[in-house]
Amino acid sequence: MTGFGQLVIGPPGAGKTTYCNGIQHFFSLTGRPCAVVNLDPANHNPPYECAVSIEELISLEEVQNELDLGPNGGMVYCMEYVAKNLDWLRDRVAPLVKEGKYVLFDLPGQVELFTSHDAVKQIIRELTASKATDMDLRLCTVHLVDGHLCADPSKYIAALMLSLQSMLHLETPHVNVLSKVDLMDKYGDLDFNLEYYADVQDLHYLADRILGENDEPEGGASSRSHSGANAKAPLAGTRLLRKKYGKLTRELCELVEDFGLVNFATLSIEDKESVTRLVRLTDKCVGYVNAGGFSRAAANEAAAGEYAEPGTFDERELISHAPSLTNYERHMEVQERFFRDPDASRGGDR
Repeated sequence: MTGFGQLVIGPPGAGKTTYCNGIQHFFSLTGRPCAVVNLDPANHNPPYECAVSIEELISLEEVQNELDLGPNGGMVYCMEYVAKNLDWLRDRVAPLVKEGKYVLFDLPGQVELFTSHDAVKQIIRELTASKATDMDLRLCTVHLVDGHLCADPSKYIAALMLSLQSMLHLETPHVNVLSKVDLMDKYGDLDFNLEYYADVQDLHYLADRILGENDEPEGGASSRSHSGANAKAPLAGTRLLRKKYGKLTRELCELVEDFGLVNFATLSIEDKESVTRLVRLTDKCVGYVNAGGFSRAAANEAAAGEYAEPGTFDERELISHAPSLTNYERHMEVQERFFRDPDASRGGDR
């Protein structure tokens, strides 16, 4: 039986649990059977309906008390324990796949688990190894990044490096998401349009902003600035740090651009249209085959809730015919809906 699902990762506070709760609710309204597997040992009372929880196997508090570990060490130990007891996870996920449920895996927010440590990678390998198990589970990784990081160029570049490292380490179909896009402009005006951050364009401009080479005197205007915000005077010691780490900053930007792998979708979890667009993208990543997904529905051959039999269709052709979002839908329309217009606000002041 072919199953489909998502691995939901991201740093703490990016909105992973909220995302799983929102997607589960969205699927319940659209008629897609869905189950959430909680693999975060620090998430004791998730708001979503939990089909499987890691706390059935191991407790973070017991690990910390018995092994005298801190929260980070305890988290790593718990995931290593799951990786050593994969039969426990397989026995609980396999029935969900057989029931035709779309499976969401809510993972911990400790970034080293999906950037350098092998525990999560071993878990993924077990879940997707169809020859070793009786299920063929196709997973894509949804990496959530808090959208407010775009307001700080240094944090945004750090998020790019985190996303790139996660993609290279996990080796799964990957969708990077700027979450909480409806709250982005509450953290300050952006230096560039949303399209710049979502498509990761020309990072040398951002490096110039970090290094202060594009600072303008108060009242000046920048042709690339989305907000037209005035440049701030550098803090004490900032110029020394810029000089010391300037070359590193530029080379990090060049590294991301040379790989050419990272871009972002946008998400406001409380907005139906935003969630629908992201689900369409993740469906395309895994080749979701259900009457509620794009593949079988495109052929108009399936009854409600019925899976297509593998081999009865050309997935590549169906995926290639999946509708793509226009540039306006991906960026401009999102910015118009969720971002305030600084020109309009200045006009109101006059």
